[in-house]
Amino acid sequence: MATNEKSNRRVLSGEVVSDKMDKTVVVRVERRYIHPVFKKTVRRHNKYQVHDEQNQCSEGDEIQMIECRPLSKNKRWRLLEIVKKAEVAEVGSGK
Repeated sequence: MATNEKSNRRVLSGEVVSDKMDKTVVVRVERRYIHPVFKKTVRRHNKYQVHDEQNQCSEGDEIQMIECRPLSKNKRWRLLEIVKKAEVAEVGSGK
């Protein structure tokens, strides 16, 4: 199999909203489109479960995911790359 072949697998990018499961993260993918009648921008989102083998994603990360074979009941995506790591906010001691 040649390495130059074009893949038919979809690649989506989104934000990690949950990393509480083992080797799985939940990613929110937002899409925007113009409403056909009202001509306003409409935002819609879907949440996908993504396979993260090394548990390297955390909440707030921007990632790219690629379509793959079914890995479980709901997992059909796997992690392709982490585009941007989440900024960790420091927790102050108050006073």
